[in-house]
Amino acid sequence: MADGTRDPEGRPADDADERAVYIISVAAELAGVHPQTLRIYEQKGLVQPHRTRGNTRRYSDADIVRLRYVQRLTARGVNLAGAKRILELEEELELLRAHVARLEAMLEERPIPMPGRRMNVEIVPLTSVMKPPWTDERRR
Repeated sequence: MADGTRDPEGRPADDADERAVYIISVAAELAGVHPQTLRIYEQKGLVQPHRTRGNTRRYSDADIVRLRYVQRLTARGVNLAGAKRILELEEELELLRAHVARLEAMLEERPIPMPGRRMNVEIVPLTSVMKPPWTDERRR
């Protein structure tokens, strides 16, 4: 998430958020859940903790934020499948926003010329030249 993206709470993510430093018991306490809940969340694909060489789970600050967000969603009645889909859609939305920002920056650098401008001719809407017959006020 160090590429300008935001965490689920809308804060900019940075490299410090990505360091996996918390063992499962500490992560569970920080997220306000039972360690078994974290295992279930991992099994359902809601969080993917880093694994050490000894296969121990390690959670980052970004993981803790994500876990808290899942907790808020489930507290509001969203099931785990729904929470996973919401997270996926939010990640997709963030990617699309970044893509739109890149495209807008490209347009700022090189605007697209409008047709007709090269010949000093402006394109005007047809309604400014004539009105359609069904809008003629004489018929009323």
